[in-house]
Amino acid sequence: MGKFEAYSIPLKAITAGSHTFKYDLNNDYFAKIDSAEVRKGNLLAVVVAKKNSTGYELMFDINGIAIVPCDRCLDDMEQPVSIREKLLVKFGKTFSEEGSDVVIVPEDEGEINVAWFLYEFIALAIPMKHVHPPGKCNRAMTTQLRKHTTKRSDESEEDLSTDDNESYSEQNEQEYDARWSKLKDLIDND
Repeated sequence: MGKFEAYSIPLKAITAGSHTFKYDLNNDYFAKIDSAEVRKGNLLAVVVAKKNSTGYELMFDINGIAIVPCDRCLDDMEQPVSIREKLLVKFGKTFSEEGSDVVIVPEDEGEINVAWFLYEFIALAIPMKHVHPPGKCNRAMTTQLRKHTTKRSDESEEDLSTDDNESYSEQNEQEYDARWSKLKDLIDND
């Protein structure tokens, strides 16, 4: 028995009407997937399968919390996830994906394993930048980060914790060279 056997949907056994499959996506599931993007979580996935004239329609409804590393301090953080996706499944000779929402599965197998599809939907629902709310990052790590980086123009004040902001701006005021303000005035006058 494979580690994702529980995520197989027997398409040939599906008769007319809707058939519901529920999956608890917990830390064990994410450990089996073994991906660095989402390492832990507690989500409920409900997959509704319907047979139609051309194949099968799978509706995915996934809700819960995914645990991802914070991009700033690297501590785990909770990312709420709420997903509704649709996948069309047809029978063919070999497994293939036609576009983002159509999958061909071998007719002699007669089933589809949705374990990886569930993970992909979750990973795609997580924002590119995931950071703790202001003031919630690991202070020791943000202090170390401040020592080794400079403030970028696209970094907002919200991205920084208030304690770190004050020490950072005081340090910048002390190191500020008045000649730069004269140059800035020249640019502003144009």
